[in-house]
Amino acid sequence: MRPPRLLVALTGAVSAGLVAARAARTAAPKVRLSGAGGTAPAPDRPGPRTGPRAWAELLRVSALFTVPGDALAGAAAVGRNPGRGTALAVGASLCLYEAGMALNDWADRDEDAVDRPHRPIPSGRIAPGAALAAAGALTAAGLTLAARAGRPALTVATGLAATVWAYDLHLKHTPAGPAAMATARALDLLLGAVATVSYTHL
Repeated sequence: MRPPRLLVALTGAVSAGLVAARAARTAAPKVRLSGAGGTAPAPDRPGPRTGPRAWAELLRVSALFTVPGDALAGAAAVGRNPGRGTALAVGASLCLYEAGMALNDWADRDEDAVDRPHRPIPSGRIAPGAALAAAGALTAAGLTLAARAGRPALTVATGLAATVWAYDLHLKHTPAGPAAMATARALDLLLGAVATVSYTHL
């Protein structure tokens, strides 16, 4: 391993995560209240149509191509070519990312009912319980993939999963939100580095 290169990569990941968090918070839509009582009018909602399209929207499938970069950068940071351990880290990262997306919409379902009624949960296309169950299943799948890369990778993935759940359920609405997002980004990169190295020593 080459600690200096990994340290530089982790520092860059933390910085990128903080910038992304601040940008996301700045761009977040504000709640607009209207009417004499100060409440928003009830939106027109489409009938429930649970299906692949609704799940793809909930899980932000179009953004998945951005996820593998951290694991690949982690492998590069330790001076190794991507291998099976790296692939397992990518798979774990994808699962944990998707878990975070499902959990995010579950946690924000009441706010989304006012601000974004077209989202899968408030529109009735996906039940809240189904979204929460999906978040749990995807988290378990991510940890299982990480475990196959070795115990060190599972340890890092567990920390990443805990950070994702803590952020979605509480921290994103607190001053600690940006730091939690940056930590998740750094742990994702570290997962790629550790999985690449630990798998070769199994």
